[in-house]
Amino acid sequence: MLFVIIRGPAAVGKSTISKIIVENIGALHVSFDDILSKHNLGTVERDGISAENFVRGNEIALDMIKQLKPKIVMLDGCFYRDEQMNYILKNFIGKHFVFTLKAKVEECIIRNKERGSPIPENAVRDVFKLVSKRDYGIIIDTSGKTINQTVKEILNYLPLKKAR
Repeated sequence: MLFVIIRGPAAVGKSTISKIIVENIGALHVSFDDILSKHNLGTVERDGISAENFVRGNEIALDMIKQLKPKIVMLDGCFYRDEQMNYILKNFIGKHFVFTLKAKVEECIIRNKERGSPIPENAVRDVFKLVSKRDYGIIIDTSGKTINQTVKEILNYLPLKKAR
């Protein structure tokens, strides 16, 4: 199984980019924001969502993946807790490609305002700080790039035979 993990701050483009890649490669899309929301695990404490809730979200995702048995899984989320990333890399068996998307916080704030349901600006800043503490995998700066340019850059790293 191939796992493609897209992480980064709020409003950097993770979900938009993931959905396009999923269409291109026929992967199962797993949005951690959706899992956290659906299972009431998104409670923000003083320093963000707890590591325990993120790991519980991972367990839910892993159960779903085991049942569906896809060849390729696209995971997207902020992934700012080491415990969550370590759990994924240890328990999600298969080849992993982790991409950290980056942009300036100001750019994320602008993108957030363009969303259908923007989150508060202070939340964008807080998540940005948490995500920026750690880099995992391949770093991709999305600043000044179109969505399609970023998608193409990610696809170029993946060992796929499908159209790029």
